[in-house]
Amino acid sequence: MNDARVTVLAGGVGGAKLAHGMELAGADLTVVVNTADDVELHGLAISPDLDTVTYTLAGLADDVRGWGLAGETYATLDAMRRLGEDTWFTLGDQDLATHVVRTARLRAGDTLSEVTAQITASLGVRSHLLPMTDDLVATVVETADGSLGFQEYFVARQHRDEVLGLTFVGAEQAAPAPGVLDAVSGADLLVVAPSNPFLSIAPVLAVPGVRDALASSTARRVAVSPIIGGRALKGPAASVLASLGHDVSALGVARLYVGLVDVMCIDETDRDLAPAIEALGLEVLVTDTVMGGAEGRERLARELLATASA
Repeated sequence: MNDARVTVLAGGVGGAKLAHGMELAGADLTVVVNTADDVELHGLAISPDLDTVTYTLAGLADDVRGWGLAGETYATLDAMRRLGEDTWFTLGDQDLATHVVRTARLRAGDTLSEVTAQITASLGVRSHLLPMTDDLVATVVETADGSLGFQEYFVARQHRDEVLGLTFVGAEQAAPAPGVLDAVSGADLLVVAPSNPFLSIAPVLAVPGVRDALASSTARRVAVSPIIGGRALKGPAASVLASLGHDVSALGVARLYVGLVDVMCIDETDRDLAPAIEALGLEVLVTDTVMGGAEGRERLARELLATASA
């Protein structure tokens, strides 16, 4: 099913890797990307998740660090530091160019969707990347020290704070970006990427119409667990599950997606959880979900594509 219309709901590195695998497998791919992590710094509009997916699909990502651009330099950041700027958020020279272009085009009146299409086309990305909304939505993290903006929690404080609650400010008033609902309703296969269920996927589903479109879709719907053996490969998914009262396991993730997906994809390490997940009414695909390189990404993508015709 190499020409399948595939829509991936994604945020961050896990979503980017899976999207890359889908491209390698030949899917007709649309990626709906979380934008609640977006932030304005130094007067620039920064969209970290959109950029991570874009750079990965363009073949420009730094796969060693898992974020940013390969071969990046930091002369501008060093100069800003000398001028007294607080540079807690690392911005490379090439990355800054993306933010400068995005900011200029937004100020000229383009929407985030339009700017994203321009940037991805310029970088040779074949797939369609859609921000979840063109409106402003911001993840606010509730902690013992009060409310934190997402990047303050995630980058400045290195996600050390216990997450006591989450608010997606502006989500209720937001509209899905053009093409988002069509991408969900018109797909042959819908994939919830192995992204953080609370910090990456929940904001996408909070945009009015998206959750309902996923729940009512007649396509095959698959979620890939970001938790393997009780741990997250990257980021705070495990700690957030725990602090918000959920099992830190693929089963805990599966419970979050009941009614939204048909199949839960879990790692071989968690094979013993399959019966409990099946008891939730979900099918289970057990495989190697660790996407180390291009070969692993494509392999996993092909296994997910096979579920569309199962």
